[in-house]
Amino acid sequence: MFKLLHKLRPLYDFTDKFIMFICKLLLIADVLITSMAVAGRYIEWIPDPAWSEQMVLTFMCYMAMLSATLAIRKRAHIRMTSFDIYLPKGLVNFLDLISDIFVFALGFVMLYYGIKVCNSPLARFGRYESLPQLSRVWMYLPIPVAGAGMVIFELEQIILRIEDLFGIKVEEAA
Repeated sequence: MFKLLHKLRPLYDFTDKFIMFICKLLLIADVLITSMAVAGRYIEWIPDPAWSEQMVLTFMCYMAMLSATLAIRKRAHIRMTSFDIYLPKGLVNFLDLISDIFVFALGFVMLYYGIKVCNSPLARFGRYESLPQLSRVWMYLPIPVAGAGMVIFELEQIILRIEDLFGIKVEEAA
């Protein structure tokens, strides 16, 4: 299992970079759409599209959910570490492993129920108010996508935590 993880590391790295690239594109799109909408309110010849607010909010949802998966990969998600310096390192690693298992389970819940919501009539037949040709599936899609990313990256983190906890060296596993 440890050998496989280390063989898959380039795939994890590529996925991490790809998600970061998508987040950057979404941020650029957010800034451009918001700038156009604000300028369109004050400058007559610049259009202020009715769909700008909903697209900006949708892109922000995608960025927030995808960024959560990146935070898991970098172990940068919000967590309580106040007492970590006072506790034995083995206990801290064990508690971090328990935390990772719960986040792993949350990823499965997000994936399962996100797919359910995306397949519901509300999502499939619902439309954006300002863009009636666009299905609301796009609004709910970040949930299962982030769930899948959480499952993938948490699996890596759980294996790395087990390695840390039991002192398994990468060279021994390879």
